[in-house]
Amino acid sequence: MDILVTGGTGFLGKHLVRKLKSLGHSVYISNTKEANLDRVENLYKFNEVKFDYIFHLAAATKAGDYCLTHQGEQWENNQRLNTNMLIYWKDYQPQAKIICMGTSCSYPADLLMTEENYLIGQPGNDLYTYAMTKRMLLVGLKAFQKQYGLKWLCFIPSTLYGPGFEQHDNHFIFDVVRKIYNGKHYGEEIELWGDGYQRRELIYVDDAIEAMINLLGEENEVFNLGSSRDLPIRHYAQAICDCLEYDHDQIIYNTDKYVGVRKRKLEVDKVQKLSLNYCKTPLLEGIQKTVDFYCTNYGDKR
Repeated sequence: MDILVTGGTGFLGKHLVRKLKSLGHSVYISNTKEANLDRVENLYKFNEVKFDYIFHLAAATKAGDYCLTHQGEQWENNQRLNTNMLIYWKDYQPQAKIICMGTSCSYPADLLMTEENYLIGQPGNDLYTYAMTKRMLLVGLKAFQKQYGLKWLCFIPSTLYGPGFEQHDNHFIFDVVRKIYNGKHYGEEIELWGDGYQRRELIYVDDAIEAMINLLGEENEVFNLGSSRDLPIRHYAQAICDCLEYDHDQIIYNTDKYVGVRKRKLEVDKVQKLSLNYCKTPLLEGIQKTVDFYCTNYGDKR
């Protein structure tokens, strides 16, 4: 099959591209350097290919407080790249099924995170703008389905983790690995934002990809992808400390810094009924692989 992956050199994209190629598919990539989504015309280079699937993973965002301080950029950049992708899909690749990524921060804090609640209520204030651009992406998918008969899927993952991340990726699990490594090897003070009791849910990246691929036969559906288990950030920090043989009591938890939501856990009954046992990687095994990757690839690079 011929498959286009936008954001193909990002964390999820790299893992997905490798998996698709291992299955014998022909994979084409769009990123900031190759067929940049800032202009729809940049995608015309693929017009001779008739894609079976398009995985739209590209997004303009960063971890930490970026979403609080760059709300205009978040809206402008994400609306542009999402709209350009949907226009290209409709005009030049209508035979393809498009697979897009949502975000758990689009869910309202006062409702269960079930797929039918994704467009209901208000997302939290901290990530509101980015959350709304992801909601608008789903609205676009549904609109193009209704008017043009196009086919789509939307996956909403919890926090992805595993090896293969960039050295300065600041998503919380990678940031914690880096800080604890530097505390262990360079004596740096380790400060984590919040009290550490805010809860987060992780899913190992290869497990998420396996579920996505197994569900490609579905049409016009939204699926949460999570482990169905949320834990305090302190729990993850302790596990990383154990991997690196570092004293967790040395970590400083700063409650004056940006914390984010207190709890975020996806309801995954829908996907579990169709893709049984897709979360195969035990948490401690996944964290060990993540830590080992950092040590091997970035440990002596400061």
